Amino acid sequence: MSFKGFTTQLVHCDRLAGVEDGAVHAPIHNSVPYGYAATQDLVDVFQGKQVGHAYARQSTPTLDYLQRKIAMLDESIASLVFGTGMAAIGTVFLTLLKAGDHIVASRFLFGNTSSIFGTLKGYGIEVTLVDATSSEAVEQACQDNTKMVFVETIANPATQIVDLAGIGELCEQRGLVYVVDNTLTSSYLFQPKSVGASLIITSLSKYVGGHGNALGGSVSDTGLFDWSTFPNIFEGYRSGDPSMWGINQIKKKGLRDFGGALSSQAAHLLSVGAETMALRMERQCANALALAKMLDEHPKVAKVYYPGLVSHPQHKRASELFKHYGALVSFDLADGIDCAEFLDKTNIVINATHLGDNRTLALPVAQTIYFEMGLEARQASGISETMIRCSIGIEDTEDLLSDFKQALASS
Repeated sequence: MSFKGFTTQLVHCDRLAGVEDGAVHAPIHNSVPYGYAATQDLVDVFQGKQVGHAYARQSTPTLDYLQRKIAMLDESIASLVFGTGMAAIGTVFLTLLKAGDHIVASRFLFGNTSSIFGTLKGYGIEVTLVDATSSEAVEQACQDNTKMVFVETIANPATQIVDLAGIGELCEQRGLVYVVDNTLTSSYLFQPKSVGASLIITSLSKYVGGHGNALGGSVSDTGLFDWSTFPNIFEGYRSGDPSMWGINQIKKKGLRDFGGALSSQAAHLLSVGAETMALRMERQCANALALAKMLDEHPKVAKVYYPGLVSHPQHKRASELFKHYGALVSFDLADGIDCAEFLDKTNIVINATHLGDNRTLALPVAQTIYFEMGLEARQASGISETMIRCSIGIEDTEDLLSDFKQALASS
């Protein structure tokens, strides 16, 4: 029997894959080495002639179960999991690009993703940042040596929505690898494959795991890109099914060579946490919309950044693409209100840097996660000096709204 529902597929994924002894969760395999009675079996695993595990840096049975689950969620042909979301992002860049290549990326990106572009430039990879809310801006930035376009679905923290569909069409026309970071929407709110994404990157630490107790990241190959046309695939990996060449190179040159492996313990936590993703995100998104509307009408709030508001520049686009508008709400306090003093007056809100947690988290953006960027770069990214970023949790809506109201009233 095949299940169509998002959560039904999730909660039965491990069991239907054939877990031993009737277990409903995949077991945790903590072994680093994997031994074989016959030496030739080990040789065949190393040479890719036989399916199996040799060393936990590349794979474990526990990771296989999680990767199968992520591939199902992303409607992809294969997925790889990593120790963190940044390990996934860095590995994609450094295994698929080489000196002399060019990448076009959204200007509105997670701070560490922007930071890694400086590293790429040091290796001779050109990077052009553009306002990707317009696919025309991406097209104008393309060069003869452009190999890849990289965007996020909802920007952190100012919530810009890039032209996901338009960029997908552009990448298909030009034969470019289209990489979409789906972290802030997750596969529950949006399927990047629907806009032509080649690779989907997700920080599993966020809405997939949901409980703030495990780091992890993933890369999924949608099967839409023709890797036989991509010049950067090493000759040794140009064998077998061409649709697997890209993900195989990411695995061999990334997990094996760079070692950004996910532990089986973390994989288990993320896998179990994922089962409630739809339930959590329904509440988180509903809370976020209610809070955004309340803040938008408050006299001590200068501006609210949330795609669910009609005033948001890309509200129509978000409505067409996403199941809901996400659970990230940012806002600028009115002049004269200190960010830290305001946050200290909240009771439910936790002063912390993270996203997708069951608990509502908040921080002053310019003074923390974007401090190193500098004033000029913050302004170019649409980040004010009084911006508060909130990752909305699953608390009862009235409790959450009351907490923000009382903190604003006394500020």
